[in-house]
Amino acid sequence: MKHDISFKTEDGTKLAGWFFAAGSVPAPTIVMCHGFSATKEMHLEGFAKTFQAAGMNVLVYDNRNLGDSAGTPRGEIDPIQQIRDFRDAITYVQSRDDVNADKIGIWGSSYSGGHVLVVAAMDRRVKCVVAQVPLVAGLANAQRLVRSDHWVGLREGFAADRAGRLAGEAPLTLPVVSAEGGPCALPTEDSLTFFTTLPPENLGRWQNEITLRSMEMFTEYEPGEYIARIAPTPLMIVIGNKDHLTPADLTLKAYENALEPKKLLILDCGHFDAYVDDAFAISAPEQCGWFTRHLM
Repeated sequence: MKHDISFKTEDGTKLAGWFFAAGSVPAPTIVMCHGFSATKEMHLEGFAKTFQAAGMNVLVYDNRNLGDSAGTPRGEIDPIQQIRDFRDAITYVQSRDDVNADKIGIWGSSYSGGHVLVVAAMDRRVKCVVAQVPLVAGLANAQRLVRSDHWVGLREGFAADRAGRLAGEAPLTLPVVSAEGGPCALPTEDSLTFFTTLPPENLGRWQNEITLRSMEMFTEYEPGEYIARIAPTPLMIVIGNKDHLTPADLTLKAYENALEPKKLLILDCGHFDAYVDDAFAISAPEQCGWFTRHLM
C-alpha cells in the first residue's frame, strides 16, 4: 500500500514521493515532508505507516532541489518556495479520488516543522497540523549555532555570493555537516552523527552540500510569527527537552503564543532522537491520536 508517486508544482517542478493508501476511500490525508536538507528516507516512513494504520492516506515527498525531487540549483533550500510547494502538494492530494478533500492534515519536522506553522496559518484547507521539533525563529536559532565572531565573515559571504550570482557565477556552497570541524550549516555533534551514520536505506539521495544562500534565507525565516494565526485549526507541537538544534526554549515560547485548540508533547530527548526508538514509540501514537481526533 505504498506507491512511488510524483506531482508537479505550479512552476512545473516535479516533486517525488510516496503515497501510503489507507485502503478505504475517500480517506483523510496527511501531507508530510522532511527538514533542512533531509530526504524522505530519513525515518519518515514509521510515522507515515502509523497514520496509515489508523485509516488515513499519507503523502511523503522530497522538497525541491533535494533527494529524488527535481529542481535547481541542487541543495538550495528556500523556505518560502518550500511553503509554496507544500500548498501545491495539498492541491495534488485533493485532486485524487481516494482523498477526502475536506480532511487534510499536515505534518512537518525541524525546518518543515516551521513550514507547517506558516501553511496552517495561511491555508484554511488544512484541518489539523503537527509540528515536531520545529524551527520557530531563524535568526535567534542561527545565533545559537554560529559563533558571534563568525557573523561578520558569514554576512560577507552572503554578499559575495549575491554578487557572484548576479555576474553569472555558480552559487557558493557549504557542507551540511563537517567531520573536520570546518564551516557547515549544522555545526552540532548530533547533526554530524545523524547524517553520517545513517544506513543506506535511510539515506536516500542526500548530499552533504547546500547553497550558501540557503543559510542566508535560514537567518531571515521566522515561522513562529505565524503561530497565533493558526487557530481555530488544531495544532500539536512536539518538543525534545534536550534539543539544542532547534532549541526547546524558543519553541516553548512560541507555543505560548498559539491559541486553542492546541496540544504540547514534551519528549525526554534531543532533536534527532524524536524520530526513533523510545521517543518515537511515545510520540507517533500521540500524533496519530491528534490527527484521528480532528480528521476521522
